[in-house]
Amino acid sequence: MLLLCVCWGFQQIAIKLVADDVAPIMQIGLRSTFAALVLAVVVWRREGLRAFSDGTALPGLIVGLLFAGEFLFVAQGLVYTTASHMSVFLYTAPIFAALGLHWLLPEERMKPLQWLGVAVAFCGIAVAFLGKGGQQPGQPGASDMLLGDAMGLVAGLLWGATTVAIRKTSLSEAAPAKTLLYQMAVASVGLLAFAVATGHHGIRFTQAAVLSVAFQSVVVALSSYLAWFWLLRRYLASRLSILSFMTPLFGVSFGVLILNEPLDAGFVAGAAMVLAGITLVSGAEMLREMFRKRLG
Repeated sequence: MLLLCVCWGFQQIAIKLVADDVAPIMQIGLRSTFAALVLAVVVWRREGLRAFSDGTALPGLIVGLLFAGEFLFVAQGLVYTTASHMSVFLYTAPIFAALGLHWLLPEERMKPLQWLGVAVAFCGIAVAFLGKGGQQPGQPGASDMLLGDAMGLVAGLLWGATTVAIRKTSLSEAAPAKTLLYQMAVASVGLLAFAVATGHHGIRFTQAAVLSVAFQSVVVALSSYLAWFWLLRRYLASRLSILSFMTPLFGVSFGVLILNEPLDAGFVAGAAMVLAGITLVSGAEMLREMFRKRLG
């Protein structure tokens, strides 16, 4: 789980590092294409012709569109804001997923501690948006960062909606590889089409660009997501979710250390509140269990 968090925390950095050689939207489109091709072979070998006749095609298309929308906003947001900011706002997804599941699934009703977490997280979002410090040369201006941060928040919303859609449809019983295939296939077609339509499909084959896209394709888009699904089948989801909150911390750290991105006090305070709120929402059951053991 620690390795996954490092990997996910670095993915925004990898995109930013070679953005001048390959546009972010093109990078994500290429990595989605690679993952989709590999997953198509895996699903075909396992299920053959019956692979898409099990009622998952329509939910798969919906989930794929949500996934493609998420990464469209990630790619466009990284043009305007820093990788550090994107790492935090993207990982507001558990808040939106919890709210959606609360209204749609009776067994997912939130407890008071979780509602407190939602309130803390949204206060943190407000603080992070309002507290824009001075910019450094070569860094986005305050208005650009506001737009990029908003795109990161929308990406988090779409990620949360994807989680809800998977839980509420036949995809909840589908093999992880098939669910991921739907997401990657739609993202591949949609994002590459967007890149071509907007003139952002050019590629400069530098060593850094090749290594970055290879890392994103093999490690991020394919291996890490399959490893995550494997972990979810073997360990408690609540505890894995708590550990996954290390990802924004790694993302911010890498952004500062590798890209020399600035951190203002408002963003740091807001990010801390967001992470605290997400921890309360996703780890409420585990926290209650810990309190019971201490009191007992």
